[in-house]
Amino acid sequence: MNPLDLLALTQSSLQSPPLHRGSMTPRPWNGFWRSLGQLHRARSLESPPDHTPQAPWQQAAKVRRRVFLALTGSGTTASTLWFIAAQPAGSHGLLQGLEIAVFALLAFWVGAGFVTALLGFLVQVRSDPHALSLRTARLHTLGDDARTAIIMPICNEQVSTVFAGLRATCESLAETGLSGLFDVFVLSDTNDAALRMQEVTAWARLRDEMAPWSKIYYRWRQRRTRRKAGNVADFCRRWGKDYRYMVVLDADSVMSGEALVTLVQLMETHPKAGIIQTAPRACGVNTLHARSQQFAGRVTGRLFTLGMQYWQLGESHYWGHNAIIRVAPFMQHCALALLPGRGGLSGEILSHDFVEAALMRRAGYFTWLVAELKGSYEQQPANLLEELQRDRRWCQGNLKNARLILEPGLAPIHRAMLATGVMAYVSAPLWMLFLVLSISLHLMQTSSASSLGASLWPAVSAWGLLWPATLLLLFLPRVLAVVAIVLRREQGSYGGSAHLLASALLEALLSVLQAPVRMVAHTLFVLAALTGLKLDWKSPAREAQRLEWREALRHHAGTVAVTLGIVTLLGVLHGAALWWILPVALPLLLAPALSVLTSRQTQELPPLLGRLLSLPEERHPPSVLRQAWHYSRQTPVPRLVSGVALSGV
Repeated sequence: MNPLDLLALTQSSLQSPPLHRGSMTPRPWNGFWRSLGQLHRARSLESPPDHTPQAPWQQAAKVRRRVFLALTGSGTTASTLWFIAAQPAGSHGLLQGLEIAVFALLAFWVGAGFVTALLGFLVQVRSDPHALSLRTARLHTLGDDARTAIIMPICNEQVSTVFAGLRATCESLAETGLSGLFDVFVLSDTNDAALRMQEVTAWARLRDEMAPWSKIYYRWRQRRTRRKAGNVADFCRRWGKDYRYMVVLDADSVMSGEALVTLVQLMETHPKAGIIQTAPRACGVNTLHARSQQFAGRVTGRLFTLGMQYWQLGESHYWGHNAIIRVAPFMQHCALALLPGRGGLSGEILSHDFVEAALMRRAGYFTWLVAELKGSYEQQPANLLEELQRDRRWCQGNLKNARLILEPGLAPIHRAMLATGVMAYVSAPLWMLFLVLSISLHLMQTSSASSLGASLWPAVSAWGLLWPATLLLLFLPRVLAVVAIVLRREQGSYGGSAHLLASALLEALLSVLQAPVRMVAHTLFVLAALTGLKLDWKSPAREAQRLEWREALRHHAGTVAVTLGIVTLLGVLHGAALWWILPVALPLLLAPALSVLTSRQTQELPPLLGRLLSLPEERHPPSVLRQAWHYSRQTPVPRLVSGVALSGV
């Protein structure tokens, strides 16, 4: 018998509490085409109408969403009419019609993002009376029946980082004096035997260090079906009936004890809340790429988060981690059936969080986002290649969710969220299509390179106005984010006004350079998902990893070669047309260098550059983060667990 089998036998009573089995049975999906064909009798498929008087927030949400759609729709209409008026005369009606349609769709997408950010700016300068009140919730005294499980699904993760964050979270929770209400579960899907041994070692050490509070359990699934969603469902079927709530963490999550307790208090004071999602703050990874993404999320991303909170209210997003869930309705209504059929858009649901939020709302419970709750943290991928690897999984998951948009009983706002998830990735091939159509149409107006300038004048005049307007909508949220920080007098926590402005400019520059790389990558991801190509499922590194030139060149070689070929061909046929694609082509040609250089850590950068992009959590780290970072730098020594020798982490 190998050590792992022996360990499973000798430790089974200590790793898991007694089973208390419950049912979590998925309801078969109606399916997109079947739902589409049944629209004429959709009312009979919906849940019975709810005649309960609407809460004030629901009435406010209706008004806010109408304003949101009116602003976005009017902006889209105006810009599309402007674009139509600027079209050059020609006989290519079909291509021009397709170009206008793609432009209108992208204009709506860009406009929706801008309006969301604008609403987020307004929330920052004045409070939202309909958001969940943290102050009121914290006055609620928790009873012994508010039992809560903290679950952390993991799969082939970096053990030292995972358990460093979990240890800091447990210690912070113990300091609240309410740790007796919480049990902790590490739910492992790891298929690497050496890593499993490290996990058990780290779990046993954590349990000993947290004594006498030792309700910290470890569970390894031998049948790792349906990935994270299946892991969570397995926990619910085994022990879900023992708990009123569960807090779901990712492998890189860190949460303060105060935040965890506040989430339970919010649930207790809002009995119709099914899911309450925090807005995790990304920090802790020290590469230029990660720091740029962390800064963007902390500064500009905050506007989008608050904007979504403003018009979504109780029908908000669930992002799959750093959130609390009411277990009973989750078990009853949120089991996920397989998507029928064959190909890349069938089988297991990958982006389960949006779907679970929609099912929770269909069951009559609300999903809330509490952006103001502090003490919730996560990490960003260390380099561009790791980010794109993660995005490939998210892309396929969101495209799969498109099949559920017309499912009976879903709230309109959650249908819109499923569509938004699709558009987040489909927008990339749409931008590429728009670029190709625009260049092709206007090149077709000329028969020689010498007359190119004159024939392109109508397009130049249109783009001279429309593209700056589009860029303004894309970058104005960054300006508003900096203004909001200054108005709240928080610039000191970013190193002062000059430091904040310089960091914002650096982040904007990196975003511009990386945007074409992401566009091409996301386009390939969409094509791969639609064609059913195999999807790799690999957890990203939880520590900064330096990217080597060989790996970057190997990954970007195809993109560089194709881009170079297009540039050469245009240079031979229509040299002036190179100016059209230069903003896209140049970053693509520099993609290997960009990936390598942004993977460097702060100490490898010039001093001035290394000091930029700092966050308040870095200048004045909260205690839970200080502890997590401290423990992640330690190297535990080997130890024995029930007589079985296990290697160190």
